[in-house]
Amino acid sequence: MKGLAAFLTGLIFGLGLVISGMTDPGRVQGFLDLAGAWDGTLMFVMGGAVLVTLPAFAGFRRAGRPLLGERFGWPGATAIDARLIGGSALFGIGWGLSGLCPGPALVNIATGHAGIITFCLAMVAGMLLHDRLPGR
Repeated sequence: MKGLAAFLTGLIFGLGLVISGMTDPGRVQGFLDLAGAWDGTLMFVMGGAVLVTLPAFAGFRRAGRPLLGERFGWPGATAIDARLIGGSALFGIGWGLSGLCPGPALVNIATGHAGIITFCLAMVAGMLLHDRLPGR
């Protein structure tokens, strides 16, 4: 049951990315191009996601436990430290240069485009490297 729920959640998320146009790296780069041909579509997609997510999280917090799990995995750390800022900056630089973040990249892998596949391989390599760093 958990596998089916995970599949359906991923499918809905991927379809939402495709329908909203967020799998197009040019659309994301257009949002970040404040001095040129700015495209505000991403702002509206993010705003819509926040409008749905905030009430849902409030309901989840009241529920106490998820339907298909033992407990929710709420973040334990709340401090804004150098690792968080550095990781956020690295993510933002990569997002701005490529126009891709992990979700749209995985959806786009179905295109077979060499650049997308390279991005995904580099992303997986970065994840594996992160897991092997000292202090993990």
